[in-house]
Amino acid sequence: MNTLIENQYHQPGLFEDIVKRLEEQGIDLNNISRSHIEGVDEFHVRGAEVSKELVGEIDFDGLKVLDVGCGLGGPCRMIADEFNCDVSGIDMSHEFIRTAQRLSQITKLNGTTEFVQGDALHLPYEDASFDVVWTQHVQMNIEDKERFYAEISRVLKSGGSLIYYDIFKKEKGEVNYPVPWANNKSVSFLGTSPNMNIILYELGFSKTKTTDETEKAKIFLGNLFEKIKKHGPPKLGLNVLMGASTKEKLGNILTGLNEDQIELQSGIYTK
Repeated sequence: MNTLIENQYHQPGLFEDIVKRLEEQGIDLNNISRSHIEGVDEFHVRGAEVSKELVGEIDFDGLKVLDVGCGLGGPCRMIADEFNCDVSGIDMSHEFIRTAQRLSQITKLNGTTEFVQGDALHLPYEDASFDVVWTQHVQMNIEDKERFYAEISRVLKSGGSLIYYDIFKKEKGEVNYPVPWANNKSVSFLGTSPNMNIILYELGFSKTKTTDETEKAKIFLGNLFEKIKKHGPPKLGLNVLMGASTKEKLGNILTGLNEDQIELQSGIYTK
């Protein structure tokens, strides 16, 4: 696993910090719900809002699901809780996985979610193990795109679905650093949507649907900056994961979107 990338996301004592922030808001730690932590447990543009949209695209009821690059496990808990699924999450960050496990415990969803630290290029699962593979804001840290999508294909059942939500660079686009996934260019490997499409077709996938999420992302980020300007950073938001550089990192994403350097896209491919 890439130590530079793991260090990019490392926040020591992350679970304890989240608990402290919950206590400061007067929330009963014996009655924590997903809604109490959804501002921090989905580390991608538009957070829980976009995950709730994506699950409406197929019938998830009772499926076995893998989230590759699961972060703190917010989508895993949502899918497990609302659709009677067994959901596995894998991430290279030890601290993210430790926090994901503890958050599932305090929300009483540890029975239907499991989290392991591991490498997306060497998934520790048998062939054809999952009905759905889900991935959000992950490929930008992975240089070997062919291996990344090949591993997803390997663990996905025939007829299964790959659901993604990701940031892609335009043909000659780039971003200013830092951004949430990279403090500098050394750990950023933004791919293009057309290249992903070629790789997936070569692996035998067929495209079911793609959606341009760029305008929604612009609106979300613009509104977020307005809220921060008026009220300061949220008590429990992505600032917990990015610290003092949160505003700069999100601002660079917004600039990249506005200047047509990058785009956001979601989609479904069927194996």
